[in-house]
Order: sequence, then C-alpha cells, then structure tokens
Amino acid sequence: MVINIGNHEFTEVWDGVLYKKLSDYPNISDWEIKNIIDFVNYENLYNRKTKIVSENDDILCTVNNALTHPEKFYNINRPDKITECTACPVRKGCMTDFVCHTSPVENALKIFESGKLLSAVNARNLPAEVLMKESRNAANDPADYFNYVMLSWGNCQAGDRLVMERKLKRFPNEQDLSVDFTPGVRFYFRFDDLAKNPDTIFDGVLPMKVKDKIVLNDYVYAIIIPLQYIELFKDKIPRNLLNRTHFIENNCKDIWDWSEKVYSFVENLN
Repeated sequence: MVINIGNHEFTEVWDGVLYKKLSDYPNISDWEIKNIIDFVNYENLYNRKTKIVSENDDILCTVNNALTHPEKFYNINRPDKITECTACPVRKGCMTDFVCHTSPVENALKIFESGKLLSAVNARNLPAEVLMKESRNAANDPADYFNYVMLSWGNCQAGDRLVMERKLKRFPNEQDLSVDFTPGVRFYFRFDDLAKNPDTIFDGVLPMKVKDKIVLNDYVYAIIIPLQYIELFKDKIPRNLLNRTHFIENNCKDIWDWSEKVYSFVENLN
C-alpha cells in the first residue's frame, strides 16, 4: 500500500493508494499524523507493507519521525470538526460526535430482524476473497475490508451515495442525488461509545470500523428511516429499539440537504 500525502480533494483509498488530504496543506496536524500511524498499523496487521510519498520533503520528514515514536500520538484527541473534506455546503467539514452506517431499505429490514449490523462477509455469507473480486469493488479494496462493518462521520453523505450507487449499479449523477434521490436507513452511534467496543479498529481512513458485527441494542444511539417507508417498517422494529427509531420526511432538495437535516435531528436528540 502507498500513502500519498498532499493537497488532494479529499482522503480516500483507491486501488492500493491512500490519498491523504491535509486540511491545512502543507502543515500536518497531530490528528492527521495519528491517522497515518493507524493506517500503517492496520496494514501491518494484514502483513502489507506501506510506502509513504509526498511532494513536500518537510511532510515526509515529520511523518517518518513520528513513525519512529508512534506512542507520542496514540492519545491525540479527535477534533470536534475535521476539514480534510469541505464538500458539505453547511458544515464545511466532518462533525465527529457521531458515526453512521447507512443501509438500503431491504437490508435494513434484515438488520432489524437480526438485531445486528453485519460485515459484508457475514451479511452475504460469502468469503471475503469472493467479495473482493466483484465488480462492485471498484476501489479494489483488499479482502480483509469485507470482514468489517464500515462507518462514516455522522453528517457525511457518503453512505447514502453508496446506497444509490448499488441501487443504480453505476456512479450516481447530479439528478440521481437530487430530484431522484432516495435515502437509505441510517444507524447512528456515539463515537465515544462505539470506540469502547473490543472489536472496533481504527484504520486511518474511516472514523472507525468494527469486526464482524455491531449489536444494535448495545450501541445504537438513533436509527433514522425516511418517512415514506413507515408502513414497511412499523411492525418490523424490535421493541428494544422503538424509542431509538425515528421516521423523518425527505422533503429535501438533494443528498446534501438530507444529510444536514438528519444530522441536525440526531445531534438535538435528548
């Protein structure tokens, strides 16, 4: 794996490269260094070597020094807002109190039935090596990625975008994400609560991910279902999750508007 540190559009892993966006390029924060250390540690866990590249020699020097003394960065507190990506029109960054997993409606029904969010391997009952070879793995993610429940920051639209992509079997266009947008079901967790799960791991890319499964009753903070599906779900919600499940009307102009509406609702819950 390669870590390419620079002034990219945003942070992402694609085809064996972590494109690490810096929020204040060419300055690198302690939090961003911690993420890079987490990525290296995760790759080491699966016996993959990492190579770090950057056009800026000062950045390379800083990161290489940090990797020789990683313990200095293990207890770095996350910022309240991360501005590596500023695409969302309202927040201009990722809010870090909550993390979220977004599911298609049909999968959400199965999630309520089992009471668990499952990794792709467990949900689809297929080996990771098979899932890795599917065409939907456009980013060419390695097999181990499919053993985890993936989570994004709570105000991010990436989960709903992926739901649309899987539904359409192509990358969604502007119309798909506006007038034709159909939200998925969002499962929200407090970062600090889910971080205590013994199966949670920090890979330096996602806020966190969890090996195999997340038991909803133990960790979920709020579940948001688009109001249009109320008849489909009203008799399927387990009793122990009823007071944490909320139906919200999608009267939004696009995916960004929906993400902000949902996140604002969750952060204002008592």
